[in-house]
Amino acid sequence: MRKIGKNQLTAKEILTSPVLCLAFGFGSGLAKKAPGTFGTLAAVPIYLLLVQADFIIYSVVTVLCSVVGIWICGQAADLLGEHDFGGIVWDEIAGLLITMWFVSFSWQNLIMGFVLFRVFDIIKPWPIKWVDQQVSGGFGIMLDDVIAGIFAGLILMFLV
Repeated sequence: MRKIGKNQLTAKEILTSPVLCLAFGFGSGLAKKAPGTFGTLAAVPIYLLLVQADFIIYSVVTVLCSVVGIWICGQAADLLGEHDFGGIVWDEIAGLLITMWFVSFSWQNLIMGFVLFRVFDIIKPWPIKWVDQQVSGGFGIMLDDVIAGIFAGLILMFLV
């Protein structure tokens, strides 16, 4: 049985803890390889639900996911005993919602937004890399993905 984080939690412990289940993107962050990509995939159904709602509702939920995500990610890091553990993917969920925020829905836009967000999240150009290295806690875990989502969203708006 695989142990997760420095505090050696099990998958069952992660999935039965409300905070860890959210932080791990409803289990998507438990993927052995590319948990960030799987976490971003977990955001797709959330996006598909929200995109049908009013822009105000989409905006409120996106902001709430980002702000509450600071607490969720900070708590998860503490419970795991490890800062910005790869399986913490709530920040990827918020990042994709930010990427798609001001773009009309189409499958093509969603695929482009997904790819752009993943590229910015993986490559981490300045200032994303600086934030990732210098800002700690839940705020740091969230902030680099928020910036990646903003960059990806701006490029996506330009392309669309």
